[in-house]
Amino acid sequence: MQKLEDKDYLRLFAQRVRMLREEQGISQEKLAERAELHRTYIGMVERLERNPSLVCIHKIANGLGVDVKQLF
Repeated sequence: MQKLEDKDYLRLFAQRVRMLREEQGISQEKLAERAELHRTYIGMVERLERNPSLVCIHKIANGLGVDVKQLF
């Protein structure tokens, strides 16, 4: 079994956030508003420029209206 690197986990997480956001037809800014995060933060997560904390992951999940486990 191939071991995933840290960056691979971040990439998969970022792709999942973007996919769910786009499925809902909302902008990064709208998601940030719903998640109570700064508007640039979501873009940075999706571009792999941030490694979100557990608290931020929970906020993003709430903003998307999904359970945290759906982001992984």
